[in-house]
Amino acid sequence: MNRSNHISRRTFCKALSCSMCTLGLSSATGFIPAAYAGWKSPPPPDDKKFLKEVPFYKKLSGDKIECGICPKKCQIADFERGYCGNKENRGGTYYSLVYARPCALHVDPIEKKPLYHHLPGTKAYSIAAAGCNFECRFCQNWRIAQYRPEQIDSGHLPPENLARDAASRQAETIAYTYSEPVVFYEYMYDCAKAGRAKGIGSVMISNGYILEEPLRKLCKQLTGVKIDLKAFTDTFYREQCSGELEPVLHTLKVLKNIGIWFEIVVLIIPTLNDSPGEIKRMCDWIHANLGPDVPIHFSRFHPMYKIKNLPRTPVSTLEMCWKTAKSAGLHYPYLGNVTGHEAENTFCPKCSNKVLHRMGYAIIENKIKDQKCIYCGNPIPGVWKQPL
Repeated sequence: MNRSNHISRRTFCKALSCSMCTLGLSSATGFIPAAYAGWKSPPPPDDKKFLKEVPFYKKLSGDKIECGICPKKCQIADFERGYCGNKENRGGTYYSLVYARPCALHVDPIEKKPLYHHLPGTKAYSIAAAGCNFECRFCQNWRIAQYRPEQIDSGHLPPENLARDAASRQAETIAYTYSEPVVFYEYMYDCAKAGRAKGIGSVMISNGYILEEPLRKLCKQLTGVKIDLKAFTDTFYREQCSGELEPVLHTLKVLKNIGIWFEIVVLIIPTLNDSPGEIKRMCDWIHANLGPDVPIHFSRFHPMYKIKNLPRTPVSTLEMCWKTAKSAGLHYPYLGNVTGHEAENTFCPKCSNKVLHRMGYAIIENKIKDQKCIYCGNPIPGVWKQPL
C-alpha cells in the first residue's frame, strides 16, 4: 500500500475537528458523565433493581446450574458465580448482577467500533457493564472487563431511559462494547428492543464467544455485529485469551447464515499471531466460509495489560496482512490504528475508485449513493440506511 498520499490542510482540519469532538464525548473508559438523562447515583450493592434472571441456563441437582449463554457452560454451585463474575446462582436461580448497571457510557463515532459499512458518519451511543468470558492478556479495557461489578463505579440506567437518552443525543445506533456484551446479554437484549421501538439500531461489539441459541434470538433485535477474531490458532486462544477458536468460527458462520451485517477485527500482535501463513489460512477460511464481502480490519497492537514486552505492530506487517487478504479475494480489508493510511478507505472492488474517504474516525467524503458506487453502479454491501 502507498502511504504517501498528500492530505490537504482542509481535510486535516476537518478530521482533527471530528476527533476533538469525539474526545469531548468519550474520555477514559469507565467514566460516565453524571449529566446523562436517566442516570442516578449507584445504589447499595444489594439493590434488587440490578438483578435479572438469566434466560439461558438449566437447573442441575443440589441447586447447581449450568449457564447456557457462552461455550464455557459454567456449572455453578449455590451462591457462586461463573467465569465472567457478573452472574450468580442464588438457590438454583441464575441472576445477572449487572442489569441496568452500566459502568461506561459514551457517544462515539460508529467508526470507532470499528464498523466501516454500518451507517458511516453517525453516532453510536456506547455502553458497557463489568465482566468478560475471556481474559485476553492484551485487553485494552481490562479495568472493567476483568473486574467484578462491585469493584468498579456503576450507575442505574434502565433500558427505556437509555433508549430515550440515545434518541435525545441523535444517536442512530446503540453499541454494546468496551467489555464483553455477551456477559450482560439480558441488559443488551432489552436495550436493543427498547431502542428498536424508537427507531434506533443496535450493534454488538463482541469476541463472538456465544452459543447459537442465544445468538439467534439476540440478532432479531440487532442491526449489526463486530467480531474480534483474536487469531487463527487454538493455541493462541487458550494461552492468550482463556478460550477456544472453534466456537468463534461457528459464531461467524451462524451470523452469515442469519444474514445480519457483520465485520471482523484482528488485532495483530508481533510474534503471536502475525505469521504470513496464519494470516493466509485465516483469509482463505473467511473467503470460503463467509464470502468475499465481509470487511476485515487488521489493527495495530500497542503494549497493554499483561503484554508490555512486545513492540507496537510494524505498519509493514499490517500491510502484509492487507495484501494477503486482497490476494485471497477479500474485497474490503482495512488497517486500523494507523490514521491517514490509504487502507483506512473503502474502494469499489469493481472500478477501484475510492467511495469512502476516512481520516481516523472522520468521514471526509462519501461516494456511495443508493448503496452503490457512484462511479460504476456496483453495489457496496453494508448498512447504509437505518433498516428498522
